[in-house]
This record gives sequence, structure tokens and C-alpha cells, in this order.
Amino acid sequence: MTSDAAGAAEIGGALARLRRATGLPVAFGGLVEPGRPQVRISELSGTTTAALRSLTVTSGNGLGGKAVALARPCAVTEYSSSRQISHEYDAPVAAEGIRSVLAVPVVVRRRVRGVLYGALRSAQPLGDRTLGAALAVARDVEQALVVRDEARGLLPQAGPEPAGGDRGAGWEQVREAHAALRALAPRIADPGLRAELLAACGLLTAPRPAGGGSLAPRELDVLSWVAAGATNATVAERLGLRPETVKGYLRSAMRKLGAHTRGEAVTAARRAGLLP
Repeated sequence: MTSDAAGAAEIGGALARLRRATGLPVAFGGLVEPGRPQVRISELSGTTTAALRSLTVTSGNGLGGKAVALARPCAVTEYSSSRQISHEYDAPVAAEGIRSVLAVPVVVRRRVRGVLYGALRSAQPLGDRTLGAALAVARDVEQALVVRDEARGLLPQAGPEPAGGDRGAGWEQVREAHAALRALAPRIADPGLRAELLAACGLLTAPRPAGGGSLAPRELDVLSWVAAGATNATVAERLGLRPETVKGYLRSAMRKLGAHTRGEAVTAARRAGLLP
């Protein structure tokens, strides 16, 4: 899946979550086009027409363009007559029959990467509770995009694996990132986002024919930090576990991998494609 396609899929999933979280019947959104100050509406949820599909919203224009330009959420109660926005997109908005609209930018490293819209077909104020719920969904998307960006960026940094299995210094950063991302996963409540993050972790590994048994998620979390050079005490701190619990997971992983030492366990897990 290309980066653009993955980002669009993330926006599409977020729209369903936005509707559930806010109770708004209509949601739509899209990504900022690379190198251009505009958003293309590519994903729709709850719409009854195709009027908004593929609409290109330029920075500064309309409600979404205003959200892009200011890098902050914007909302209007009656879109067609609002004096807070320009009206280049009144026709498609009217064709869909929406009136109260909010637009929340997705901002990653101070750059707007996309916009999520939520809307009503009646003119009602969209209160702080609705806006807060929409912001929470946008933050989830931002987090997912950061994870994906970092995962994809680390692989070229590491470089190809040399013969003999010595991956070089670049892979130390990959290993630390892999461990950190896995440690973050259990703290994400949304199952879809959690699965996305773990899939991003998979981008950092190089699967091979398995030479050992599979590991439970927590066993792999512990071994990921061990592979990055962490002590048991550090692993416990990073994962929010007791040191004794960490030792138990490590012993279990070593048994499954047929290893007698921590180093042997890490080597076996890498050979099985479980660790970078």
C-alpha cells in the first residue's frame, strides 16, 4: 500500500469513529496534496450524494481551507450564510444538504496533513463537547501518521543487511524504535489504531521462515527492549511492569526459542523474523 493510500485509509477509518464519537450524521475528509496548499476530499461517510467527492479545497477558502490556513478547528452554524468563511464551495455543500459544519485539521509536526469534517443537515450550534470529540479523533489520526512516517523513514536509514548478519549501527535506532512502538500499542484504546501501529512495527522486521516458536505479545515486547540493549529494570520501567514479571516473560520467550541466554534469544527471534 502506498503512503497516500495508507493515509487515505486512515482518514476513512477516522470518519466512522468521528460519527460515533460526535453523533454527527455526516463526515468527510481528505489529505493535503503533496506540494500543494489544498485538500482533496477523498473519503465520505453518511453522505447521500457524491457532490463532495474529489472536491479540492484550497487553503484559506471555505471552512476546511480556513482550518488548513489557521491549523486549528473551525465551525459554522449555517454554512451558506456564514460571514466567517468564503463561499467557493456553497454549491456542493448545498447539494449534500448540510448546514452546520465543523472542520478539524490533522497536524503532524506543525504541518497540516489533512482535514476531518463533521456535519448536520440542520442549523444547530456545534458545542464544545462535539468539537472535543472530533479533536480526539484527529489526534488519533495524527499519532497513526507519525508512527507510519517513522517506521517508513527508519528502514532506509538502516540500510541493507550485510552478509553475516551484522546489520550495523543504523539498525540500533531501528531496534529502539521497534521496541518503543510496541510499548505504545497497549496504551491505544481504539483497536483499529492499535492494529495499525502493530502493522507499522511489522515494517521494521524482515520476515523469514520461522526457526522457532511464536511469541506472545508481551514476550515480544520484552525481547524487543532486550534487543535494544535495555536491562530488565529499564524494560520494566518502559513497559510499566514489575522486574519479576519482565524476568518471567523473558524466561518464557527463551524457552520457546530454545535459547539459554538473552543474547541467544534475541538472535533466534531475529532469525525467525520476529525482531529487526
